[in-house]
Amino acid sequence: MGSVPVLTVSAWPSGRLSDRPARAFVPVRAGLFVPVPSASMDVGTRITVTSPDQMRDLGRRLAKLLRPGDLVLLTGELGAGKTTLTRGLGEGLGVRGAVTSPTFVIARVHPSLGDGPPLVHVDAYRLNGGLDEMEDLDLDVSLPASVVAVEWGEGKVEGLAEDRLHVVIQRTVGSDMAVTDAMAADVDDVRDVVVTGVGPRWAGEDLASLAG
Repeated sequence: MGSVPVLTVSAWPSGRLSDRPARAFVPVRAGLFVPVPSASMDVGTRITVTSPDQMRDLGRRLAKLLRPGDLVLLTGELGAGKTTLTRGLGEGLGVRGAVTSPTFVIARVHPSLGDGPPLVHVDAYRLNGGLDEMEDLDLDVSLPASVVAVEWGEGKVEGLAEDRLHVVIQRTVGSDMAVTDAMAADVDDVRDVVVTGVGPRWAGEDLASLAG
């Protein structure tokens, strides 16, 4: 990537459907589409990220908005950047241990190195039982006292919290998103990230601040 970052943001307020993205569904892998956050969502922001380093930085900025009990659902195809963003979350929260894909263990708990909340990193791809199976993992941590980040959690673990944050990461290659000249050299790294808050917890948060 070049040394000049490219980052664009658009935000839409609660209740104004006309301000929301026109796209209704986001493809996350062949044959699978998930809905972009619906009209019942409270606040949202769209961010264009042009490199893995920027995705990690986005995670660090997002960590500043998180508090114990927050649930973050990460949606995107394989290699989209879900784990990279979560790695930034871990750095921003100041937790112990390297954040890597939890695929083979389903969930990892990263204790805080200070007085902040631990990070519970979950890969829900193989959680066929959804929330019930998540509760059976017997994690040695209190979920209400933790920040929980769940990859592939759409439609499976929303019941963990009434308020939640949806992060949908889409590759721009093959999409209808305009790619600028500054992006063109490394277009394979460009991601369209839609961050949307659900519930009163997020109604007062300025998600547009994630632009940095």
